[in-house]
Amino acid sequence: MEEFRRLKRDLVARGVLFDYYQDTMLIPNGNVAKWDLIDNKGAAAVVAVREDGKLLMVRQYRNALERETLELPAGGLNGRGEPTYAAAMRELEEETGYTCSHVELLNSIYTTVAFCNEKIDIYLARDLKPGRQHPDEDEVISVEAWSLEELKQMIFDCKIQDSKTICGILTYAAKYGAAEK
Repeated sequence: MEEFRRLKRDLVARGVLFDYYQDTMLIPNGNVAKWDLIDNKGAAAVVAVREDGKLLMVRQYRNALERETLELPAGGLNGRGEPTYAAAMRELEEETGYTCSHVELLNSIYTTVAFCNEKIDIYLARDLKPGRQHPDEDEVISVEAWSLEELKQMIFDCKIQDSKTICGILTYAAKYGAAEK
């Protein structure tokens, strides 16, 4: 198979969370196409499991959806070089107030492969220690604890639609769900 070849990449806009580029691509069939690219530095999310087996979730307003969502604690990397495990531990504390001494990688996902390179590493955190929540200035977050079965049912009922949250919960359920009951 012939290869796709980028002829040109133009920066269209620089944003707070990502940069937007337009690529001019040579397609193997000889056509030239314009493709959009959202360049994102990456993120980390956490499946945080308390001693009682309940998972910590955060409820917050999402501007893109114009509503609140129930999600795993998560956030963007402070820079491309930041280790995702460090971001996961930071976001856990910022958004929930809990800390832990160790996180375990559960899964890595690319959220929207057609036009965005955002990669989210999803971690498991146990042995949680309560502390003080300190969200970012633009965040209003409530912390809730749910059972794995309740969360799975909300996924199946289309009440949870966030991809990182669905992937994190179902990966945790597949890997540890039967052992945690």
